[in-house]
Amino acid sequence: VGSSVVHLGDHNVPNAHFFIDKYTQVPRILNPVVAVLDELPKVAARDPAIRDYIEGSFDSVEGCRKLIMADFCRHAFDGSGADNFFDAGSCIDGRLTSAWQW
Repeated sequence: VGSSVVHLGDHNVPNAHFFIDKYTQVPRILNPVVAVLDELPKVAARDPAIRDYIEGSFDSVEGCRKLIMADFCRHAFDGSGADNFFDAGSCIDGRLTSAWQW
């Protein structure tokens, strides 16, 4: 999946500091998703209106959680965040830009 381009020393990742910084962004991207997945059952148990909405729209809390995870995995790292195929590549730069835009 992606191009064969490795970005290090080009316009996307001009030096090792940029490369390392991109990896440090991963928790900042994943933490809100994990928080939603963790809190969704608690909120549904606490609020009957929200539980009814979730069950009416997604069949169950677990169904809603699975849909969120599937959508994130399908779209957040697809490389669509880069300007073109070679910038996205298989590299973290294009993947993280996709996740930021998810």
